[in-house]
Amino acid sequence: MSTFSRTPTRVERPEQCSEEEWALRCQLAECYHLVDYMGWTETIFNHISARLPGPAHHYLVNPFGLNYTEVTPLNLLKVDLEGHKLEPSPYDGNPAGFALHAAVHAAREDVQCIIHTHTTPISAVVQKRGGFDHNSFYGAQLYGRVGYHTFEGITLFDDEKSRMVASLGDKHILVLRNHGVAVAESSIAKAFFLLWTVQRAAEIQCAAGALGGEDVPLGADVQQKCADLTAMLIRDSGFAVKFFDAMVRKMHAQRGPGW
Repeated sequence: MSTFSRTPTRVERPEQCSEEEWALRCQLAECYHLVDYMGWTETIFNHISARLPGPAHHYLVNPFGLNYTEVTPLNLLKVDLEGHKLEPSPYDGNPAGFALHAAVHAAREDVQCIIHTHTTPISAVVQKRGGFDHNSFYGAQLYGRVGYHTFEGITLFDDEKSRMVASLGDKHILVLRNHGVAVAESSIAKAFFLLWTVQRAAEIQCAAGALGGEDVPLGADVQQKCADLTAMLIRDSGFAVKFFDAMVRKMHAQRGPGW
């Protein structure tokens, strides 16, 4: 959990909401705002989920129809693996998100947070047969962490769940070919940092591909070394938490005290 816990000043924790869930709601709302701040939104579409503690695999997700800037700790939906709301809300969820998020949350006990985006650079890379290369500073950090899933249309149907889980395997990045990506990590901060790395890798790959000349390839040993070192930093040093907290502070400083 982030060390920087910003609870909205005018909103109190509801009595029926545990402190642990409220902290998760506050951090997830901040994650939505950060994704908007970074320019990675797709209007009201796409989704970020955070699994709640406990054996039931319940998770929080955005109300469909709201901009990411309108997501708050209070209006986040609590749903089960079938997408049914567990608490009253005037909002519904996005049906296109339930199959993906429910499938991964049910299958991967190590995953707390899943972020799905399809920014222009990411969508361009995943449309290419080769997918992500690992020859840039950021691309190398993704080495061995990417699973690929063949596009089957909008993810609405239960029968695709097992195939998406199989495509992800034990990895943390699911490329939805011809579509976008979903990153899955053990915390919100780690998922956000991983998405940032994926986004940077895609941006650089697109820019390099537009230039003339031959790329300098990296050996598999160097790619693996980069991926292993990044994993160690995130696991052992709190690197992702520091990054997330710094980005939240930057966002609030630029957007003003109302955020």
